[in-house]
Amino acid sequence: MTLLGYRLPGMSSLIIWGLLWEIVGQSGLTFFIPPLSEVVATLFSVIGTDAFQKALAETAYAFCVGVLSAICIGIPTGILMGKNRLLDELLLPWVNVFLSAPLTALVPVLMVLFGFGMRAIIITTTLFAIWIIILNARAGVKQINRSLVDMARSFGASPMDAFFKVYLWAALPEILGGIRIGIIRAVKGVIIGQLLISIVGFGALFELYAANFLMGHFWAVLIVLFALAFTISEILAYLERRVSYYAAKR
Repeated sequence: MTLLGYRLPGMSSLIIWGLLWEIVGQSGLTFFIPPLSEVVATLFSVIGTDAFQKALAETAYAFCVGVLSAICIGIPTGILMGKNRLLDELLLPWVNVFLSAPLTALVPVLMVLFGFGMRAIIITTTLFAIWIIILNARAGVKQINRSLVDMARSFGASPMDAFFKVYLWAALPEILGGIRIGIIRAVKGVIIGQLLISIVGFGALFELYAANFLMGHFWAVLIVLFALAFTISEILAYLERRVSYYAAKR
């Protein structure tokens, strides 16, 4: 970030937005935005409560299982689509449809099929994350240098060896990019599932605080959610940069 010709640290924009938030909150323009100082103080008081710890555990469980399912299904599917033209033509239209469709509209269908428990929330989280992971893995395979595949075949590599030792590693930058975006989408999926399917986890806290106009508590929990998603995203972005040399090697 550059201001008046001076280059400021990367976190400076957050400080500026925090000051604006505090000014708006102190002005009392709307009850919906309390001062940031009040939100931070509420955050430290909420974190230690049993309700928050339980909500965090439930949300983390649904999020981790949903993302892991999306990764385990999405990466092999995307690689196979990139390798096999027939499979690509069969699945690509559906992947594009679900990626662009408002998945929130499918939540009532998931409730009918899988009930109102944790399983439906996990499936909702998976559906939000999996499609971009598939497309990125497919794109990574499409860009692989064919000489790598031909070399593997000439040395007698089996299809499984080629899958794990050529396609997976050569497409790794795009795969990591898809996982990073998929995780961001999964955060939305798990909260939507907890709000619409079963009022548990952070969804239950959002519902409770909004119904009782506890906006300081509401924003405190929202900040925790944003911070977790941002941290995971930045870790994956760092891994992307670390393996970016694979793109040049292809």
